[in-house]
Amino acid sequence: MKHFLLAAALLCTMLARAASPEIYEIRIYHFKTMAQLQRVDDYLRTAGLPALHRSGIASVGVFKPIQQDTADLRIYVFIPHKSFEHFSKQASLPDRDAQLAAAGKDYIDAPHDQVPYARMETILLKAFSGMPVMQLPALTGPKSQRVYELRSYESPTEKYGRNKVKMFNAGDEIGIFRKLNFNAVFYGEVLAGSRMPNLMYMTTFQNQEDRDAHWKAFSADPDWKKLSAVEEYKNNVSRNEKIFLRPTEYSDI
Repeated sequence: MKHFLLAAALLCTMLARAASPEIYEIRIYHFKTMAQLQRVDDYLRTAGLPALHRSGIASVGVFKPIQQDTADLRIYVFIPHKSFEHFSKQASLPDRDAQLAAAGKDYIDAPHDQVPYARMETILLKAFSGMPVMQLPALTGPKSQRVYELRSYESPTEKYGRNKVKMFNAGDEIGIFRKLNFNAVFYGEVLAGSRMPNLMYMTTFQNQEDRDAHWKAFSADPDWKKLSAVEEYKNNVSRNEKIFLRPTEYSDI
């Protein structure tokens, strides 16, 4: 049985690596008021996600910061696309989906003086070759306790940025996270965004204590110590931002 499970795991890994890398869209809504946030929250729950499902996207993530900044309230939406073409078609979705146009009318047809958000930001990413398709986290606890950690690694130059991506793929930093059961949703190189060069990834945990224990194990892991000491991968991160999120009850992820 043990050999069978190892073979099955190896096969899954090989099939995943053979898949075409997905294109990820991270949509960040910025709000000035809780009323705006609630309006978009209602839209995503009743109209936005159902429309994305109808367009062929099975799993969409909707998250809110665990500690909201009252001066910049936010909702994060993670959308995996099969290709650039699929991503480009999403802008015209309200024109092609009558159900969305009807269910989302309050949001879609909002007048200029009653806008549903202060601004909307989009980050476009390409999945790493080491994990070309997103994965649902194997978590069993209540969503209200989960901690999803979105990390952003900026690099000094484009060359250093490519080097950090290589560290995840060829250096198998992804393998270390997998070995330690970090339940990663995705790893992606940022193709377009306000901070470049950049990569982002998301790991998930049952709760804050689980998160802290995992990162303690990572820091002490011999494979990580060996990889982080490789001269080739030195100085490839200039800024590391951690964003702690919690999935909404209607989030697929």
